[in-house]
Amino acid sequence: MSTATVAKPTAQQPGKGSRRFSLPVLLLIIAGVLVLTSVVRLISGADGITSTGQMSTALRLAVPIGLAGLGGLWAERAGVVNIGLEGMMILGTWFGAWAGYQWGPWTGVAFGIIGGALGAVLHAIATVTFNVNHIVSGVALNILALGTTRYLSKFTFEDAPQGSSKQSPPIDSLGTFDIPGLSNWLQTLNEKHWFLISDIAGLVGGLVTNLSPLTVVAVALVPATWWVLWRTAFGLRLRSCGENPVAAESLGVNVYRYKYIAVIVSGGFAGLGGAFLSIVASNVYLDGQTAGRGYIGLAAMIFGNWMPGGLALGAGLFGYTDSLNLRGGTTNVHALILLLAMLLVVGGVYLLWRRKPVSGVITLVISAVMFLWYAGTDEVPRQVVTAAPYVVTLLVLSLSAQRLRMPKADGLPYRKGQGK
Repeated sequence: MSTATVAKPTAQQPGKGSRRFSLPVLLLIIAGVLVLTSVVRLISGADGITSTGQMSTALRLAVPIGLAGLGGLWAERAGVVNIGLEGMMILGTWFGAWAGYQWGPWTGVAFGIIGGALGAVLHAIATVTFNVNHIVSGVALNILALGTTRYLSKFTFEDAPQGSSKQSPPIDSLGTFDIPGLSNWLQTLNEKHWFLISDIAGLVGGLVTNLSPLTVVAVALVPATWWVLWRTAFGLRLRSCGENPVAAESLGVNVYRYKYIAVIVSGGFAGLGGAFLSIVASNVYLDGQTAGRGYIGLAAMIFGNWMPGGLALGAGLFGYTDSLNLRGGTTNVHALILLLAMLLVVGGVYLLWRRKPVSGVITLVISAVMFLWYAGTDEVPRQVVTAAPYVVTLLVLSLSAQRLRMPKADGLPYRKGQGK
């Protein structure tokens, strides 16, 4: 393979599938979904689907997914595929709990970040320095992290008070808070169950109720990432390494250095997500606590088209479906079947309008099946609720696949000086 072939991957061909939604169109789509959701709530009587408690739980569950997604964003914008996010999160959960129960929760947060960054260093050495296949390196790191934390737990937690080989002692809480006045007002408004107004109140209320300080930090990292990567010279150099490292090198950019920085920051974000799970979400480390959230975070990043805003939207969607396991799952998911059927009707009509009769008819047929499923049942099996987050992951990736544009050199091997 020639240097030119490596340096210049095949670009995505422009066309209808590659068009991106403008901000007004995106806001209109979100507003339409809110209206349909409110209609579904009134028809089904499932007030829980837009309750403040549901949204607050969804935010708490979305944070570790979003942090993992931000980690993937940093790495892949520099050209390094990070399948090892799951392993870095696992290290974050263990290091966070190990330090947290001994020296306090904020120390645990710091150690969780360090734990994820340590795993990232291994991934960077393998992929950047030695050009190991990024997928192979990431999978190996996931296995290594899982085995290492299980081994360490036997020597650190087993003899500790209230600990075991698979669980750490309890960790002190970081505490929670509400936005004074606003939280109670929105809660009251949400309980009125008015069309659309109460639903919006529930959505916003979930963002200002029962907040952990670490949740605020995590949410703030989304715009901070956008500003650093898209509004600073540092971010421009980092992104150039993921688009065309040979051209970046010719302009004096130390590509290896920026790739290392990006991957280590990526690991720090994933480790922070892991620390959130063990310190905030449950106040204890548990074996298998990440439950594939690193992979879902990577899916959220892809759904968001390698952009922080889209990533946050995807993480919120996955967090919401995951929250259904905890709050009125079978009833609420049953109501969401009706919402999905309505969305499919809209999608089918749109496809027919775009003169895609086959896709449009298939979509309308599927929507009819969903309507029949809703009408013929009162609840869904518990197994459907458990599988909902993963089904949503597959659905959104399949539906958004035609609009994705990854960094051009993402995952491609690079050697210093190969453009000379």
